[in-house]
Amino acid sequence: MAKIRYTYNSETCKYEPLIVSPKAAGRKIINFLGVSFIVGSIGLAYFNSKFPNLDETLQAAENQKFKTEWKVLLMQLERTSEQLSKLEQNDDHNYRVILDLDPLDITQREAGVGGREKESAFIENPFIKTAYERSEKIKNRLDIEAQSMKQLKEELERKEKMWASRPAIQPIDNKQLTRLHTIFGLRLHPKHGDMRPHNGLDFTAPTGTPVYATGDGKVQMAYFSATYGNVIYINHDFQFETRYAHLNRYIVKDGDKIKRGQIIGYVGDTGTSVGSHLHYEVLYSGNPVNPINFFQRDLNNKEYEKLIELGSRSVSSLD
Repeated sequence: MAKIRYTYNSETCKYEPLIVSPKAAGRKIINFLGVSFIVGSIGLAYFNSKFPNLDETLQAAENQKFKTEWKVLLMQLERTSEQLSKLEQNDDHNYRVILDLDPLDITQREAGVGGREKESAFIENPFIKTAYERSEKIKNRLDIEAQSMKQLKEELERKEKMWASRPAIQPIDNKQLTRLHTIFGLRLHPKHGDMRPHNGLDFTAPTGTPVYATGDGKVQMAYFSATYGNVIYINHDFQFETRYAHLNRYIVKDGDKIKRGQIIGYVGDTGTSVGSHLHYEVLYSGNPVNPINFFQRDLNNKEYEKLIELGSRSVSSLD
């Protein structure tokens, strides 16, 4: 049951029920709603000024997360660039120096950057544009360095083959060497008695002493010659050849692949010879060169001194 409100009537000196007309009630409702709207608007404005809405709060948190991740990304790009710079420095000043290659100049390392910078012109955000250009430059440098490393690998493989193929050791062990005849060039032939070129060195050693290949290569010929006796010709590639003459016997055949230090035959006295020895020749680009310039580097001090002593006893060639 609704509560009845009363008001005092001074004319009748009585309390009478308060009757509100619809018009008055409507005015009160309108006034109430108006005041409520004003108060509510003021309160909402104050709340919004002090406390952002939920969407803005979530967006701000997301933005902060992206900023943190962005900083981490830029730091990683910087570290990558520094590590790549160290690799480029080693490439130019270490690896290429060892392999006798020219360092890459700045124009080679920056080749192709311009085209990628043009692509970044369509990016409006300056932060994203900067990071994009930095990452593309690093990617370009990595591409160039990958090509350089491929070149270095190929050159290293070629040089390793060349170093292994180059005649670089004595064909006879120093322990079994009794004399080294160092005459290279024109000399008096011990059998024919006339001046003839002597295109190698003569290593005197007992018959049957092992003869070693002085570098990796392939046997061109192994046969008996009237002058050289049992002789072996080895092609080492890179314009080098070696010859081993007057052998007692050889244990390789045409086409065999040979490794440095491999026994290929044994000292003898076959062909035009006046004693048991090995006649050893080195040819470069088809021209004879003095073999002593190749094998002396593999000797220690005592072995080298012995070689000099044995060479000093030489008076003539043996073939």
